Amino acid sequence: MITVRELTDKEEMLKYILVLKELYPSLTPEEYATELDQMLPHNYGQVGVFEEERCLGLSGFWIGTKLWCGKYLELDNIIVSEKSRSQGVGKLIFDFLHKKALEHDCTMLSLDSYTSNFKAHKFFYNEGYSPKGFHFINILKEDKVR
Repeated sequence: MITVRELTDKEEMLKYILVLKELYPSLTPEEYATELDQMLPHNYGQVGVFEEERCLGLSGFWIGTKLWCGKYLELDNIIVSEKSRSQGVGKLIFDFLHKKALEHDCTMLSLDSYTSNFKAHKFFYNEGYSPKGFHFINILKEDKVR
C-alpha cells in the first residue's frame, strides 16, 4: 500500500538520506543534519511517499510570506527514486502539498527548477505551474554548491 505523509522531525528526515543522495551524491549525513538544524526553525518541512517503509520519493517545502504574493508554499528538492519514476509518485507529492497549501490559506505554490530539467518541466506544466520570472543567483562559494 502506498501512503503519503509528512516527516515529523529531524531524526525521521535523516532516515531517508539515500533518496536525497540520488540528486546530491556528495551529501553527507553530517552536512544534512547541520542543514536541517538551520532549516527546521524557519518553517521547513518534508513530505514522503512510502510503500510500506520504503521511501519512493521526497519533497521539502517551506511556508512563508512575501510582499508580492502573500502567504505561499514552496516545494523544495522534489526527488522521486529512480526505480519509482513514472509511477505517479510525483503526482502524489504535488497533490499532498497542494492540499496543505489550501489548508494553510496560501495564495500560491512555487518551485525552482534547473533550466536543463526538461522532463520535470513538462510534469510541472501538467500540474498547472508556469514560469513567472527568473531566479538569479550569484555563487559566492562554488565548492559548497551541490
